[in-house]
Amino acid sequence: MHSVGICGTDIHNWKKGYMLLEKYPIKPRGLGHEGSGVVSASGDGVTEVHIGDRVAIQPLFPCMECEFCEAARYNICPKIALWIGTGGQFTRYIVRSAKCCYRLPDHVSFEEGALLEPLALGLHAVQRSGVGIGKTVLIVGAGSIGMLCLLSAKAAGATETCVADIFQGRLDSAKKVCQTSVVLVDSTDGEEMAIKIEETMGNMPDITIECSGSEAAIQMAIHATKPGGTVALAGLAPPMATIPLAIATVKELNITCVFRYAHDR
Repeated sequence: MHSVGICGTDIHNWKKGYMLLEKYPIKPRGLGHEGSGVVSASGDGVTEVHIGDRVAIQPLFPCMECEFCEAARYNICPKIALWIGTGGQFTRYIVRSAKCCYRLPDHVSFEEGALLEPLALGLHAVQRSGVGIGKTVLIVGAGSIGMLCLLSAKAAGATETCVADIFQGRLDSAKKVCQTSVVLVDSTDGEEMAIKIEETMGNMPDITIECSGSEAAIQMAIHATKPGGTVALAGLAPPMATIPLAIATVKELNITCVFRYAHDR
């Protein structure tokens, strides 16, 4: 292994000891799933990669036999695992299928290779939410996933974007990443913040991608999104959350969930 990112879920698992829900405890093992490295050995018959290749590593272990895997939606495979045995990627060596190792072009650094895993989530969120040419998009949360969703939305053809976050420094970084409007979230009142977002964008967004997992942020996303629009939940939300469901209903919003990534077209 050469470079491995520290994901919010790594921190969550380290602090809480479980993945998403307490009934799914994480047994003692290494963490890390956003990595790149160099192939140091290979098994008989491996042709996809060769010793010395620089690769990005897809960390998921789906069964590749169930109806979801057969439909290229391996991210929701009931038997999927993020780690096998005791090994995450925060270690010197790991063993992975050659099919999950993707050669890096010479101009892509190891650090950039490690970012391909969270980028895949950003691309999946954009695909799930229906971002395309002419759409206006609000990104809630300007962390790494939010920034990668922003870049993915721009690449998909979004004509106008806005990023909302509680930290001004993150918003300043967002404006350096690409042309976008920003809103500093200075209230937990979702309706109040929705008005502020509409004033900034000139209209309510067609699509909101919520990347923080905060209950207040989810509420704000529902209030802010245009009637008939889509709210995509990409953040690590709490096990139970209170949301303004009546508002979502009368606005006929599409609420879609995003979990990891799959073989999106």
